[in-house]
Amino acid sequence: MKRCAWASTGLSVAYHDREWGLPVHDDRVLFEFITLEGAQAGLSWETILRKREAYRAAFAGFDPAKVARFTAARRARLMRDEGIVRNRLKIDSTVTNAAAFLAVQQESDSFDRFLWEFTGGRPRDNRVKPGARLPASTKESDLLSRELKRRGFRFVGTTICYAFMQAVGIVNDHATDCFRYPACRKG
Repeated sequence: MKRCAWASTGLSVAYHDREWGLPVHDDRVLFEFITLEGAQAGLSWETILRKREAYRAAFAGFDPAKVARFTAARRARLMRDEGIVRNRLKIDSTVTNAAAFLAVQQESDSFDRFLWEFTGGRPRDNRVKPGARLPASTKESDLLSRELKRRGFRFVGTTICYAFMQAVGIVNDHATDCFRYPACRKG
């Protein structure tokens, strides 16, 4: 079975085969991925995948309403949680982003609706040739990054936004010979 070349370890293969690039329309999952992508800044995605369950526990199952209410004391406790990336800026940004996420939900009826407007409601199929190098950002990720920052989000630079867009299927960057490519073309 052919898959994208980056899926080379047990954890990355499982993530690739079950999640990466599959269009997501669940707001809680979208909040999870925007949080994890921000946590990944400067680290490997494999590191974040290993810490994913600890993140779920630490951040209330990625319920943005609960995370937005995290107190300074709770954030301080998270700095001692060895299961997550103990970076004060990343922890604080998750709480800030939760509040911004809720504001977007209220304004747009859902974060999903807001997010998918960047590609007209359908995945952008990049028809990646086997072995091709993927971009770190695009004009769409630049636009998403600017819009999220304008709305108060942090740790949402264009590279993080592009990785987020790939992860949640807004763009389909599976290689055309990857067995996941057809399933991720649909919205």
